[in-house]
Amino acid sequence: MAVVTDIGLWELIKHLGQWLSNLNRAGEKRKQESIEALRAVILAARDTTVYVRQINDTGMQDHHEETRLALMWTQLSFRLSDLGLSKLAKRCDIKGRYWSNPNQFDADFLNKADISLVKMEALARQMVAEIER
Repeated sequence: MAVVTDIGLWELIKHLGQWLSNLNRAGEKRKQESIEALRAVILAARDTTVYVRQINDTGMQDHHEETRLALMWTQLSFRLSDLGLSKLAKRCDIKGRYWSNPNQFDADFLNKADISLVKMEALARQMVAEIER
């Protein structure tokens, strides 16, 4: 099964702009659910960053931790998909698939998927700020 990963930054920003426009017409409950899901992306990015730092410091992988990360990112992808954030959800899904087996993707695929923790956290922060305005 091929996964489409060519999600350009402009395409993602356009999608998020449309999503935010629709969210402005949504009820307060939906806005709060969206903020909570986006904050979960921020938490997941930080959690994963700490684990990556641990690997870099010790040179040791922890398969239990990678299982937890795989499930966390995958659950987050489901949550974002349910809220209509399909492009961000796809990135989270790829991140979950990556942590289930870090060797399954080559560097080119990961580069095209644009799933860096810094970018994903920044995007989520930007979206939370837009919703809270």
